[in-house]
Amino acid sequence: MVWPEFGRYGRVWSPWREMERLQQDMNRFLSRESTPYSTTFPAVNIWASDQDVIVTAEVPGADPENLDITVAENVLKLTGSRKPEELKPGEVSHRRERVSGEFARTFRLPYAVDSGKVDASYEKGILKVRLPRAEADKPKKIAIKSQK
Repeated sequence: MVWPEFGRYGRVWSPWREMERLQQDMNRFLSRESTPYSTTFPAVNIWASDQDVIVTAEVPGADPENLDITVAENVLKLTGSRKPEELKPGEVSHRRERVSGEFARTFRLPYAVDSGKVDASYEKGILKVRLPRAEADKPKKIAIKSQK
């Protein structure tokens, strides 16, 4: 008896099997973290309500003086830098996974914000930015007039 995947002289080439092998190889390649820079830095969370947007960013070890926040209409840009930890004489780095250097993240917000009222704070490595919605962009309730 000859199995469908085997021919008279051994395994028969199958384009479907080759596609499946290629997909497995690509999945394996894309799932591994080849460098510590494989994730986006800084990690952020963004919450929105009808009144404002809250953005928190994880920037441990960054000096707040080295962080810049700019807002134009409905675009927020976070830029900054984090210095690498200095090694003392005689010390050798065994493993470095924490990202250092300059970074920039840009986010399109769900609506225009009042850039004059943006508030930012930094505590325990977390940058928190509150971006109030622009009055002109807030939804207005329209009264319906009745024709009697």
